[in-house]
Parts: sequence; structure tokens; C-alpha cells
Amino acid sequence: MHDDRRLVEARLKRVLDERIRPAVYPESVPLEVAVWHAPGEPVPVAEGLAAEPEPIEVGARWGAPWGTSWFRVTGTVPEAWAGRTVEALLDLGFDENMPGFQCEGLVYRPDGSPVKGLNPRNQWVRVGAPVEGGEEVRLHIEAASNPVILDYHPFLPTQLGDKETAGSTPQYTLTRMDLAVFDETVWQLVLDLEVLGELMHELPMDSARRWEIVRALEKALDAIDLQDVNGTAAQARVRLETVLSEPAVPSAHRISAVGHAHIDSAWLWPLRETVRKVARTTSNMTALLEDEPEFVFAMSQAQQWAWVKEHRPEVWARVKKAVADGRFVPAGGMWVESDTNMPGSEAMARQFVHGKRFFLDEFGIENDEAWLPDTFGFAAGLPQIIRAAGSKWLLTQKISWSQTNKFPHHTFRWEGIDGTRIFTHFPPVDTYNCSMKGSEIAHAARNFKDKGVARHSLAPTGWGDGGGGTTREMVAKAARLRDLEGSATVVWETPAEFFEKAESENPDAPVWVGELYLELHRATLTSQARTKQGNRRSEHLLREAELWAATASVRTGFPYPYEELDRIWKTVLLHQFHDILPGSSIAWVHREARRTYERIAEELTGIIEAAQRSLAGEGERDLVFNSAPHARVCVPAGGASTPAVEGRTHLTPRPSGGFVLNNGLLRIEIDAQGLVVSAYDIEADRETIAPGAAANLLQLHPDFPNMWDAWDVDEFYRNTVTDLTDAEEVASEGESVRVVRSFGSSRVTQVLSLAPGQRRLLVDTEVDWHETEKFLKLTFPLDVHAERYASETQFGHFHRPTHTNTSWEAAKFEACNHRFVHLEEPGWGVAVTNDSTYGHDVTRTVRTEGDRGTTTTVRVSLLRAPRFPDPETDQGVHRFRHALIPGASIGDAVREGWRINLPERRVTGAGEVAPLVTVDEDAVVITAAKLADDGSGDVVVRLHEAHGGRARATLTAGFEVADVAATDLLERALADTVEREGNRVTLRLRSFELVTLRLRRA
Repeated sequence: MHDDRRLVEARLKRVLDERIRPAVYPESVPLEVAVWHAPGEPVPVAEGLAAEPEPIEVGARWGAPWGTSWFRVTGTVPEAWAGRTVEALLDLGFDENMPGFQCEGLVYRPDGSPVKGLNPRNQWVRVGAPVEGGEEVRLHIEAASNPVILDYHPFLPTQLGDKETAGSTPQYTLTRMDLAVFDETVWQLVLDLEVLGELMHELPMDSARRWEIVRALEKALDAIDLQDVNGTAAQARVRLETVLSEPAVPSAHRISAVGHAHIDSAWLWPLRETVRKVARTTSNMTALLEDEPEFVFAMSQAQQWAWVKEHRPEVWARVKKAVADGRFVPAGGMWVESDTNMPGSEAMARQFVHGKRFFLDEFGIENDEAWLPDTFGFAAGLPQIIRAAGSKWLLTQKISWSQTNKFPHHTFRWEGIDGTRIFTHFPPVDTYNCSMKGSEIAHAARNFKDKGVARHSLAPTGWGDGGGGTTREMVAKAARLRDLEGSATVVWETPAEFFEKAESENPDAPVWVGELYLELHRATLTSQARTKQGNRRSEHLLREAELWAATASVRTGFPYPYEELDRIWKTVLLHQFHDILPGSSIAWVHREARRTYERIAEELTGIIEAAQRSLAGEGERDLVFNSAPHARVCVPAGGASTPAVEGRTHLTPRPSGGFVLNNGLLRIEIDAQGLVVSAYDIEADRETIAPGAAANLLQLHPDFPNMWDAWDVDEFYRNTVTDLTDAEEVASEGESVRVVRSFGSSRVTQVLSLAPGQRRLLVDTEVDWHETEKFLKLTFPLDVHAERYASETQFGHFHRPTHTNTSWEAAKFEACNHRFVHLEEPGWGVAVTNDSTYGHDVTRTVRTEGDRGTTTTVRVSLLRAPRFPDPETDQGVHRFRHALIPGASIGDAVREGWRINLPERRVTGAGEVAPLVTVDEDAVVITAAKLADDGSGDVVVRLHEAHGGRARATLTAGFEVADVAATDLLERALADTVEREGNRVTLRLRSFELVTLRLRRA
């Protein structure tokens, strides 16, 4: 049998493109168009509607980058069209790119009520069905001339990513502004032919079903008069009825379609534009819900819902009604779809606190699922956070992007560091922008790895990234695929409906233990260092502000700043979105982020200082406030007192050049080039630095990935390295050593210091960075033989191998840590801590002849210089602080990680300040002490076991306690019993267990 399929495919494509699709709108008349260009930032809707526009013709250029233009279109429906369906076709100058990456619009009626959004795949506005003829049409379009930033390859540097550099050249050509007759029969025929043609293409060549479709398509095409498509479309559809009505086989894969529009809260557009993107998409989706009774739409990111409520109340009213009808579904229960690698413990918890609380307060709806389709990998501490928030499921598809290893499951239970398991689904459709193409549906069925034990998968359906959502064409295709032979079946369902079915059919799903590492986008742990520093600093300032404000409120009646802290937390959480914190957004986003973090720091510092002054009282005594969860220099954790004197550090010249630092615990040798050639643990009689190697070594690599500049670092970057060993200056500075180096167009100044009584070498680094496409690392080669190392993550730490036995280990050549990494041999270890970096690598190399002995090298990633999407990424001055801690246990690593991020604060006052709460076990770390969010005055304490073992501890409150309850993250009481005697609570924790306690004051 010859392959008639190819002939039919070719014929079908040409007839669809040239004759049938154009016949969907067989008649049209032009609309009159006028435009008013807003002079600056977007204006309120009422102002845009009231503005006086000037006439503009189709074919004219419009739209400076990031500008807003208000179009007014007017016209009259011809009398001859009475009884027919009429739509306005409004093409602002769209091309064939995906929606959300170019100009967009939101259509309003003259009264200011929204109609729907406009994008390349959604250019129509219904005027009447049917019309009477003679209707006057008047519509207003708020059009955003967002420039096209993304060209998938090559990624070229562009100044369009910031309104301050983008210029004013018009970006678009007004293409079509018409009233047109809509022929629904032809439109339905288009969908019939598309669905069958796409299904035919996916079926095996020897499949009887494929040949049934081939013959049916031939008959349908034969029935069409190419000179009278509109008159013969119905006849063609009749010839397809039989083949479209054949039911799917009972064993067919079952797809739960969820209407979706993944909208990046910022990426190739600024935050302010996302506010409008959400309004456009939600307007479209509420309109589609009214037209399609089976359609269901889910939207995540409570922040985006809050934007609609605040900025577009007319859209919000429609959204609330659709939610009440049960078909517009709040999803995910997080403030934004955040990165999950870099946010700290409390921040990750608060993503769920603020997200779930918003949906509960607004709609009385609680999410059971975490919804993170596009996040760049998932930290091993996340499962218990999801569970502690009251949720139980997770959805993502991003791991399908991994370059090296294919993940072995689509439905499984994910086990985190404390043993908590979360039922997890990776949609086998491998996209969060499913458009109901036959290729997508067939791929989902073929790709599904859990065949034989499960049959259900989920398909997020709709245009995403820049928004747009589901289209009426997608809904029409889904209707044809509901029960169609040869295809998986498709049904619109909510996320919860899918997960209930998936979990019940697969109760013994396989288990995956540890992080879900994305083998791609590893450079997002380093790009845009200032954004990452702003996040880390904000997280710790929030801890301080809550701790001292709560302590002062209980002790002195200090007014606890509920509203301020709530607002600041939401701002910090917003900036943890998975294209902001990872550094993969345009210049505008990161410029604004820097200013936002500066304001946050100023406001939080004000709260901290006011609370500490209230606690210190009037006096002349020097007090040190310790915000860290462990005592330091005789200052209790969460308290203030006069610190003890610790002795001193001696700095002496080194005979062969350089200096020696010695505080009786460590002896540090710094050579004439400013490199640390020895870090000797005096008590353990143990050298830290590997023989013949040097620490504090800066290494520079070329950094030009194959794609995704700000996102990726490819393994071949290691093939070329320059050791920056030449020093312009190595000099003593008090009891510290100052080192200055220059390379390329950049300059580095470092200060190395050894504090009295402390087992840590501090390395303060200032980089005036002016490189392009380079990667800067800070290197610590260690004399430690370790097969694995610990990397801090949320509420604990996670172990990774130092070897590359398999492709899975080899792929983790760049990984994430929070405040520390730790390596150890039995009885002795080393930690490297940081105050603001995340990316790092750890490798093991042979150092002697005969393969005897290894060096384990920790390298901290400092800076990159990608040119897309921000051509000026990281240019300028940066400051980092790292510490090398020889002889460190895992407990030392935890403690020192907190200390380097929470420096002491000195205040003059009357006397000591006792802690609000204390814990008598170092392994139990308090991550938050605050007042309850409901304004009751209850004290909320969140803590966890941090060393990786069982712990028994007593928490003591510094106030009279009337009652105590264990709660979830939202501070709601759980059924767990709490052992209390007076102001003391007994805790028994498993490894890394997270506990939240709510203490009611007497």
C-alpha cells in the first residue's frame, strides 16, 4: 500500500491554509480607528477612555518600546449582515510568535467594563450572534507596545530590556481593524480537519484507524468547492461525522486538561506589565468560561490575584463570580511560583502562608496542591514545607528539560530530607503550554512512564509565560478528543480532581528520595548577584525585625508592626519569583529589584532599631544584640548583654613573604601573593589546606553557554581556567591582611581576618567587576577525603556525592547551598560559609603519584557576566563575605552559617535583655519568633532539628504561658499533643523535623 497519508497531509495543509481558514471570515468592512499615546507609564482606565485620540490608518507604525496606546475603534454593522454572527478583528501588528512576547491589548466597552484580551492567537471580539444589522460598534483597546526581547537563537544583547535604554522607535504596524462575518460552520470544519489530520500523523503506518482517517479526510476535501467553501463546509463536515464519533478504546490514556496560563510575574517584562498581563488573561478566561460550560481554568500565584483585585476591580468582579461557580480555580497555594532552591527556610514557608491565606480569606478555598510547572529544580527540604502548610500534592514539568538524564517517573512520591513524602506528578505532555495538538496528546500517552499501574496524566492547557491562556480553538479540540479512537481521552478537570484520581489508582507509587535537580539552568544560582544579596539580606532582616519587635511587644508594649511586616514579606516573596531571584529577567526588573531591596533594608532596619531601643532602655551600657539562634561571646541567642573579652589575634610576617594570623585556635599562613597556603587547626594538630595547594584562590573561566545565557553554564566551561595569583598588594591592615588584585578590566580587594577566640577565617571580598562572558570562582582546596558533602537547604541540609560515578552525579557540576557547605572525615570536618552566594561546586581529585590521596575542592561561585537578557549583568562593585571553618562539625557549620548572616548589633542602654524564648539544645534551631498573624498577641515560634539526628530539647518562654499548641505554617492548631509544664515545652524531634508552636500568653 503506497503512503497516501503524505499526499493527504500535503493537500490538507494547502487547502486549510489557502481556502478554508480564510473562509472563516468571508466578509468584512473596515472600522474607523483613532489613537492616543499615553505620555509615560500606563494610566488608569478612566483616563485612557477619556483621552481625545487622533485618527490613525491601518498600515501606520505605532508603539514606542514599553509604551501604552489607547485605540478607539468605531463602526456600524451592515444591514445586510442581519441574522449572522459578527466579530471585530483587531490585529495590532501581531506576528506568529507565541502570545505574551510582543504587543498585547485589553478591550473595553465605553463604560469601562473589560471585554477580553488581544494577542496573536486571540484577535477577535464578538459583536453579536446573531446581529440585527445597523448596530453601532465602539470599543477601546489599551494596547501595550512591549518589545520583542526573545529570539530563541541566537540570543543577542539588546537595550530593549529597560525603558531607560530602549529608545522611542515605533515597534509595530497596525495590521487589521475590521468588522467581519464569522462562519461558525467553516470554523468547526477547520477544527475537525486539524484534529483528524494531527491524529492521523501520529498513528502507526499499518494502523487500520489511520487509513480510516486518511479516507475520511479525502472524502471531506473532495466535498469542498474551493470557490464556495462557505457553501460546502457543512457537507464536508458530514463526511467526517463517522470517523469523529468512533470511541476510544477502554485502555486509552486519560488526560485531565486544566485551563492554564503560566504568567511569569516578571521576566522579559517588568512587574508593572505583569499586572496588565494578568488582567488581559483573566478577562479572556472569564469570557471563555461563560461560552464553554465544560471548560475549567486554574490560576496560581496569589500575588497575581491580588494585583487583579487592587488594580482591575472590574475584572476582579468577574473573577470572583467564576470562582464561586467552581470553574475558575485558585491553584498552588503560594504567593508566587517561586524559585525553590535559593529561598531560605522561613521564606519558603511564608510563600505558602501568604498564598494559602489569600485564597482562604478571599474565597474560603484551601489548596491541596503545590503548582510549580516552570521552577528550575526543587530543593530536598520542600516536601515537609508543603505538608506543614496543609497541602499534599505537587505538580511540575520542568524536570523534563534536563539535558542528561531522563527522570524515571511521571507519578511518584517525593521524599524530602525529614522523610516526608508528597504525591507528585510530572505531566508527560512535557509542556505547561499545551495547545491540544495531536502531537502533544500522542506524546503524553507514549511518554507516560507509569503504564500498567496508572492511566491518568494532567495537561496544563493554554498559552503561558507571557500569558494568554486557553483559546476557544483549544476547547473545541478537547471536545473532539473527549472520546476519540486512536487518541488519549481528554476531559476538563480541576487539579484536585486529577490528583484524587491519580492517587487512588496508584497508591503504591514509586519513591524518589532527595532533591529534584534540574540538569539545566545551573547558572541561575549566580546570575545577578545584587538581586540574590538583596534577597538574602531581606530574609535575615525580616527575622531580626520579627524577633525584636515581638520581644519588645511582650516586654515593653512596643507596637508590633503587623501591616508593615506583612507588606514587606509579600514584597520579598514576590522577588523570589523564578525569573527574578534566579537572575534571568531583563535589566528593568533587576534595576527595580535593587531599589526595592534598598527600601526594604531601610524600613526593616528602622523597625529593628526602634524595637531594640525600646528593649535597651535609657543608659550608658554597651549592649550587643544577638539575633542568631545560638549564643555568641556570652550573648544569648535572641537576647542582649555586654560581651566578654575573647583575647586577641596575632599578626606576624611570614619568613618567605606574606603574613601569619594566629589566635591560639587556628594558625593561618598567607603567602606573598595573598593566597592561604595553610590553615592549621592547632587543637586537632591538623592541616586544612591540601598539600601543594592554596585557598582564597580566585579562578576565572570563559562562560559562553550553548543557549540561555543568564540561565546556563555548560560543563565545558571548566576546560579553560585562569588562576588569578598575581597580587598588586599584600599588606597588613590592623590585625587583618589586605590583598589587591587586578585582571582584565576588573579589580578585587580582599580582607582576611581571624577573630579572637573564633575558629573561622573571614574572607571579605570586594569585586569591581567589568568582565564580559566570564565566570569568577573562589576556591578552597581541602585536605579532606569525603565521598559526600552537606549543603544547607530549607530546614536542614542535604548530602551530595563528591564523586561522579554515574551520569546523575556528573550532571550536578553546579549546585545550590544556603549558608554553608560541610565536608568531614570521621572526627574532623571543614565548613565554608557565606553571606550571600548560592552556586558552588565540589570536586575530588588525585593529588599524588600512584593514585594515593585526594583533594576535595570547594569552589564558591561569585559572579558571571552574561549579556542576555540584561547586557549589563553584574557590572560594577560587589561585596561578599565567606568564612573557612577548620575542624567544624555539622553543628559548627550550622551555627557559623547563621552568624555570618546575622552580625551583632550594638546599642547603648540600661541593661541586659533576656530572650523571648530559648532552647537548650544546639541541634534545635529557632528560625522564627514572632507574634501571631491574627493580631491575638500569641507568640509563634518555628524551629527544626538542624544536625540530621534525633533531638530532645526544652523550649522555655521568657513570659507566662497560658496554653501552647502545635500548629501548621498558617498558625492553625493541629491535633498533636504538646508536653508543657509552666513556661517550658518538651520537644522530641526526628531529623530535620519542622515544628511550629503557638504560645498563648497568660
